[in-house]
Amino acid sequence: MPPYDPNSLECTLSEGGAPVPSGLNADTVGPVDVAVIAFEGNQFNGDVAPALRELHQSGTVRVLDLSFVRKAADGSVDIVELGDPEVTEAFQSLTEAQFDLFSDEDLQAIADGMPARSSALVVAWENTWAARLGAAIRGSQGEIRLLERIDRDTVTAAIAALD
Repeated sequence: MPPYDPNSLECTLSEGGAPVPSGLNADTVGPVDVAVIAFEGNQFNGDVAPALRELHQSGTVRVLDLSFVRKAADGSVDIVELGDPEVTEAFQSLTEAQFDLFSDEDLQAIADGMPARSSALVVAWENTWAARLGAAIRGSQGEIRLLERIDRDTVTAAIAALD
């Protein structure tokens, strides 16, 4: 499989008419993660955009969907999608197509768990760096039985213990 090149993708239409980047198919897609990144206050400043863009442009990840959830002091919720003008400028080069992986119900469930006066970036990305390994595992009739992420505090404690 050739390496992922985020600048060479063109969009095609799925059977339902939704845009899908060419090169993205079920046989070769890498693992997909969803991250909910919480921020105090309800103003997202966009500082995450350059770091996420760098990962996307380097081919490490492919951003598939992106939304923002804001909860006001009175508990009202505002959901902002990538296509909305207020976030398009900061994140415009991250997705070739909007997949709508997150339903309104998904985003509302996230908002329900947020405190008042807070916001969250909700992002789904394909781990393109792992696509080749995933294809090799499937091609060898293997399957991943366990995959866990070790939290940052545990890793930093282990590193500190080396000293």
